[in-house]
Amino acid sequence: MLNIDRLRVLHAVHHHGSVSGAALALRVTTSAVSQQLAKLERETGQRLSARNGRGIRLTDAGRLLAEHADRILSQLELAHADLEAQRGQAVGELRVGAFATAARGLFPAALAALRGEHPQLRPTLREMEPDAALTVLARGDIDLAVVLDWFNRPLALPGGLGRQPLFDDVADLALPVDHPLADRPELDLTDLADEPWVSWPPGAICHDWLMFTLRGRGIEPNIVHTAAEHHTQLALIAAGLGVAVAPRLGRTPVPEGVALIPVRGTITRRVYAVWREGSGTRPSIRAAVTALRAACPAPPL
Repeated sequence: MLNIDRLRVLHAVHHHGSVSGAALALRVTTSAVSQQLAKLERETGQRLSARNGRGIRLTDAGRLLAEHADRILSQLELAHADLEAQRGQAVGELRVGAFATAARGLFPAALAALRGEHPQLRPTLREMEPDAALTVLARGDIDLAVVLDWFNRPLALPGGLGRQPLFDDVADLALPVDHPLADRPELDLTDLADEPWVSWPPGAICHDWLMFTLRGRGIEPNIVHTAAEHHTQLALIAAGLGVAVAPRLGRTPVPEGVALIPVRGTITRRVYAVWREGSGTRPSIRAAVTALRAACPAPPL
């Protein structure tokens, strides 16, 4: 009989590409991963891994068994979800990943509600970019992800994942209060074509969206400052150092010295909760999505 825990180790090595990556994901030592692989080789009577420089690679047999392990673990997850649904209670550990402004703007209220309504549930939150959250969700390192995409640039969802829209996050333009356009009732992105911009770091989904959108309108933006945190961006704008797109989620308190101007035609980010399809019936997943929806801001009038 194949041991489930050892199959889980093989699955982790396959998805993370290394013993050290698997050990980090499984929260065990690298020697424990190596020992489990050796035991699995003895159980199967086949060589599952081979040296590859300073690391290892899976053999053809190892990759074949890892593909079976993926299906076996998915079926096992579905069985656990069905049992949890049969019991009808949200209990145990729930690992969640979310982008920064969702972590700030949604999760304090959502986690507090979960603690009050489901005291046997143990949710844990990890802040991460949407692409990273989907990757670790798909391979089983977290149970639920809160991600975003922009109205003109949809986020591709890997197979085997389900999602629930939470809300649309409206974005405004942030300018210094003494900017010549700060008294306008609304602005277009092209109105700020020649301005110095404050953006997210390169590689962040919102930075990539900003570059894509501005270039699509014939603007080559002059990015003078980058900062991951919206409040750092707003502080730079309050000091008169640039302009930025400022989503409303998790934005308050806005510092003095910043004017927020609606965008003509409105630009939005769409926020989703995402889970593996096999776990969608878990009461803990449903409870977390319900709490997140309750924590969402009311739609703008």
